[in-house]
Parts: sequence; structure tokens; C-alpha cells
Amino acid sequence: MNWHRTFTVARTDVKQLVLAKDFWMPMGILGSIFFVIVPLVLLMSIASLGDVPAVQNVADTLEVLPQKAQEQIKGDTPQGRTSYALAVFLFTPMAVVVPLTISTAVGAASLVGERERGTGEFLAHSPAGTKEIYLGKLMASLVPGYFTTMAGFTVYALIVNLSVGPEVGEWFFPTQQWWLLMLWVLPGFLLIGLSLVLRLSGRVKSTAAAQQASGLITLPLIAISYAQASGAIYGTATTTVVIGAIARGISIISTWRGMQGVNRQRLLGVADGI
Repeated sequence: MNWHRTFTVARTDVKQLVLAKDFWMPMGILGSIFFVIVPLVLLMSIASLGDVPAVQNVADTLEVLPQKAQEQIKGDTPQGRTSYALAVFLFTPMAVVVPLTISTAVGAASLVGERERGTGEFLAHSPAGTKEIYLGKLMASLVPGYFTTMAGFTVYALIVNLSVGPEVGEWFFPTQQWWLLMLWVLPGFLLIGLSLVLRLSGRVKSTAAAQQASGLITLPLIAISYAQASGAIYGTATTTVVIGAIARGISIISTWRGMQGVNRQRLLGVADGI
């Protein structure tokens, strides 16, 4: 492995994405909807309603949450407890959906896109080995989704603390569980999805086919990762660490298998598709 070549492949792809407005604009809109618009509207609506029966009814339904989750909820009023629960527990899916959607969209077109643009032959005959190309493409696919998620997460944390913080008497977000979810659990699930999508991208014959096939992978993976993320949020820190460790172990195995599955023939477009 030559890491300089690997980073060169990754840096080249990231630069191309930075210059592609048709990529950044939809990505920014997607992140804004999940991390800014929807949470802001929902949390501000609850704040404007005040102490009304509807809010009290929602607060009463919090009893269906796991005991560990109920113990974490802060606030002395139904409004405060409801806002806290929504901010900490309800929006867990966005931490999974946004990065997987963005990164898999990039990864699906990564290798097959080289053939369609006519640059696959140049890449296949470059000094970089197939393993270096694969890892470089993996890094370039990971960066946009994870960067957008962390940027959106920062804005989301600010919104939560400004809107819900006064209700519970302190700035409380991100919680320990959210820090572990974003920094420990999420990267593992991202790498699992991307390693599988890149293998598909190296086998299919068109970007459209790669995107359709990636949907078959990402939809079940989103469901699984959301279920695990919910367990991480509701459970203890130990549970979160274990979930993240398992995801990272699987991602290492999946990435290694993906490195073995890419060859120069597929980059040149002369290998058989799936």
C-alpha cells in the first residue's frame, strides 16, 4: 500500500465534487431539511403552543419509552419534557439517513463513472494499485456525507440548545449518547454501506444501474443502522460502544473484501458485470 497514491486518488475526487454545483446544492438542501428546517419548525411549534392539553398528551406518551430513556429526560414541565424527548430521541434517523444517502450517491457513481467519462483507462494504467484506487474512492465517498452530517449536526445542536435549553434550565445537547453515536457508531455503518456500494460500482455497466443497485443495499442498511442507533440513544454508553465496535469490525472485513474485488479490467470496462 502506498498511502500517498491513495490520498491522491481521494483528493482528486473530492476536488471534482467541490467544483460540481449540481452535487453540492442538492446535498446542502437535503442537510438543511433534516438538520435545520424540520427540527426548527417542530421545536418552535411546541414552544409557541405552551402548556396546552395537546402537549400534555404528548408528554404522557413518553412513558412508552424504555426506562433508561425516561430517566434521561429533563424538564419540569410537560412542554420542556416533550421538547427534550423530541430533540434527543425523535431525530435519530437523520443522523443515519443523511450521510448514507449522500455518501452512497457518490460511491455508486465512483468507479463506473470513471468508465463512462472515459477516465477509467487512465486510472487503470496509473501507478496506483487497485487497492489504493479502491481505498481512495472509499475516502472520497465518505468525506462529503460525513462532513455534511457533522456541519448539520453542529447547527442542529445550536437550535436545540437555544430552543429547548431554556425549558430544561441548561444547554444540554449533544448528550453523551449523541457524541458516541456521531463519532463512534456512525462511521462504521457508513463504511459498511460504502464498501458494498463501491463493489457494485466496479461491477455494473452504468451509473444508473449502480444507483438502482445501491438502493437495494442502502435501504436495508438504513433500517438496520437506525435500529442500532436507536438502541445506542436509548441504552447505556457501554451498549453504544459495543454497537460501534461491531459495526467497525464488520466494516473492516467488508472493506478488505472490496479491495480484493476491484481489478483493472473492471476499471477499463472489459470485465463482465453482475
